[in-house]
Amino acid sequence: MNFDQEEVLYEFLDKITTPFTLEEAADYIKTSGTKRNKRLLLEIAAYLDTRKIAFKQDNRRWVSRRGCFESSVFVITPSRLELLNGILIPGHRFVPFANPVVLQNRYEIYWKGNLVPMTTTEAPPQDLYPYYCIFGEEFAPQYIARENPKNEEAFNADPYEDPPEVSIHTLDMRAIYRECAFVPGDRFVVRITDWVQCRFELEKAGKDEWSHADLHKWTETAEKGFEKSFELLGPGMGTEEQISFAYWYGGKRMREVPAYSLEEFIYEKNDSIETVPYGIETRFWYAGKEIPDFKNLQNYIVPPDRTFVEEILFQKNIPISEYVILSYIKDAFFRNEKGIEEVIHRIIPPVVPIEEIEWDYFADYLTDRMEDFYKSYSLFLDRAIGPVRQRVAELHTAVIDLSARLQKGEIEAAWLPRHTFIVLSQIQGHAAALLEDLVFDDLPLESDIIAMDNSLDNMVETYGDIKELINNAMDNFRRSNLTVIHGGKNNGPLFRMIQISISGLDVWRRAIIAHEYTMTELHKLIQISMDWKGKHNFRFYYETPEGGKEYLSGMVKLGDIDFHGKKEIFYEYGTKWIINIMIMSSYQPANSEAARFVAGDGAAPPEQLEGPRHFNKLLCFLETGGHAEKQSAQEELGSDFVPDQFDLDRLNRNLNDAAL
Repeated sequence: MNFDQEEVLYEFLDKITTPFTLEEAADYIKTSGTKRNKRLLLEIAAYLDTRKIAFKQDNRRWVSRRGCFESSVFVITPSRLELLNGILIPGHRFVPFANPVVLQNRYEIYWKGNLVPMTTTEAPPQDLYPYYCIFGEEFAPQYIARENPKNEEAFNADPYEDPPEVSIHTLDMRAIYRECAFVPGDRFVVRITDWVQCRFELEKAGKDEWSHADLHKWTETAEKGFEKSFELLGPGMGTEEQISFAYWYGGKRMREVPAYSLEEFIYEKNDSIETVPYGIETRFWYAGKEIPDFKNLQNYIVPPDRTFVEEILFQKNIPISEYVILSYIKDAFFRNEKGIEEVIHRIIPPVVPIEEIEWDYFADYLTDRMEDFYKSYSLFLDRAIGPVRQRVAELHTAVIDLSARLQKGEIEAAWLPRHTFIVLSQIQGHAAALLEDLVFDDLPLESDIIAMDNSLDNMVETYGDIKELINNAMDNFRRSNLTVIHGGKNNGPLFRMIQISISGLDVWRRAIIAHEYTMTELHKLIQISMDWKGKHNFRFYYETPEGGKEYLSGMVKLGDIDFHGKKEIFYEYGTKWIINIMIMSSYQPANSEAARFVAGDGAAPPEQLEGPRHFNKLLCFLETGGHAEKQSAQEELGSDFVPDQFDLDRLNRNLNDAAL
C-alpha cells in the first residue's frame, strides 16, 4: 500500500465497530478515490498483521481496536496521593481502552453526564513517573514532556537530569470524592463511550462491593490473556501493544467487572507477569524469565508490503523503508556529493555482501531518485536540519556495519553482551524513524530540533556503550580461545567457560570451572558469585527437546550432561530465583589453573527478597523514589548495598577461600 492508502485504512478502522473482512476494508479504500492494485487484499492483511492495529477474529474476519474496546468497562483505583489532593491522573490508566494517538490531556471524562473539569498539578517528575510507567518506564519522561511546551523545554534543557518540577493536566475530583465519600480502596468503573475521541463515563464501586472469588477469576483470565500475548506475539513493539492483545486474548470477561485496575493486577495481584529489561527498553514478560535476544536486526516499522529495493535491503539485514534511502540522498546533497557510490556505501556498508546484479539495480534506483530530488533541493533551507540528519545517518550506518560484522559469526553469541541485537535493533529503529522524519521539506520547530538532537545524543551514547562492551567481549573471546579444544583427543583435564545470569535482571557472572565440577560444587560457586548464604533449597535442571525438565542430582558432573545441543542448564533457588547457566567454550588448562571468575556486571540482590520484580522495584525507589521510599529500600537491600557494584577480585578471593 502507498501512504494515502495506509491513511485511508486507519480512517476505516476508526469508523468500523463490527467485525470486518479484508474485502470490506479494500472496498472502503477503493471508494476513497485512491488507486486500487491487484495485491491490495494481501497488502492489507500483511499491514494489519505486522502493525498489530486490529485483532484477527478468525480466518476471515478482523476486529478494530474501536470494535473491541468501545462500550467495554475497566477499573481505575485512585491512589492515596490522588485522594489527598483531590485529583485523578489519567497517565497510563486508560491503556488500552483509549485511542493511542490522543494525548491524555485531551480525554473527556464524565461523571453522571457532566464533564469533569481539568486542572493542573505541579510536582517533581519522579513523583509522577509511577502514573506513566505502564507505557514503559523509559518512556514516562516523554509522556510528561508532551503535556505542555514548558515541560518539553524543561526536559530538553538537560537530557541527563530531570527538571526540578513539571506541570501535568489532572482531573479535578474534589467534588466527586466528597459526594461519594471516597476512601482508599474504592474504585471507579470506567465505560468507553467513544473510543476515537476518548470519551469516558465514571461510576463508583466500593472497595468491598465485589467478592474475592470474582476478582480471583478475573485475575486468572488476565494472566491467561497476557501469557497468550507473550506466546503468540513475543515482546512486541511496546507495552501498549502487549496489553491490548492481552485484553483481546483474555476475552470479554477481561473487559468486564468485577476486575482489578491494570496497575493493581500487574504490580500487586499476580505472580506470573512482571516488568523485565528489553535492551534499552522494558516489556512485560513471564515472571523470573528474560526475553531472549534476536540473531539479527529487527525493525518493526519497516513496511510489510516491501518494494523491490526495500526487499533487497531487508534480505541484507538492513530493515529500512524507501523514505530512509531518500533521507540518505538528502544527506549526500548536504555534503555536496553528487556521486552514488558514497551513498550506497553508507546505506550498505562494504562488509555487507551484495551481488553485482543487486548493486546495478540499486545504483539505477539511486541515480533516478537523486536526479528527481536534486531539482527541488535547497542547501539554504536545509542548513538547520542538515547537520542533524548527517549525524543520524552516520549513526545508522555504524549500527548496520557493526551488526553485519557480528553476523559473520566470529564470536559465540553467548559471549556477547546481554540483548546485543535487541539494543542494536532499537537504536537502528529509532535512527531510521528520525531519518524518515527528516526527509520531508517541512522545517521542524526549533524545539523539535533540540529534542531530536537530545534523542540523538542518547542514541550515540548508548551505541558507544554497547560497542565498547562488544569489543571487550571480542577481546576476551579471542584471548580465551587461544587454548580452546575444538574436538579430538586431549591429554589432560578440560575446563569450561560458563555464564551465570539471574533471569529477569541485568546481573551476570562469567567463570571458568573444571568439567569435573559436580552440581553441588556448581551450587557453591553460584552462591559465592551472588554473595548468597544458602538460605533456600536448590535444584538444577535442563530442558528436554520435548519441552520438559530433567532434574540433576548433586553428584552429576558438568562434563557428563547431554545438553541436546542447547548447552544451557537452570538453577532454581527457593521459589523466587532462577539462574540461567550458559555452557560456553572448552579449554585445555595450564597445570596451575584453578576455577575463577573472569567477568560480570551488576550488584546481586539479597537472597531473602521476593524475586526479580521486587528487586527492580527497590532499585527504582533508590533511583527515583521519595525520601521515605529510598530509606525503606536501602533498609531492605542492606546499608552496604550499592547498585551496579561488581568486585571481581573480591569474588575470586572468596572462591579461593572456599577451595572450590
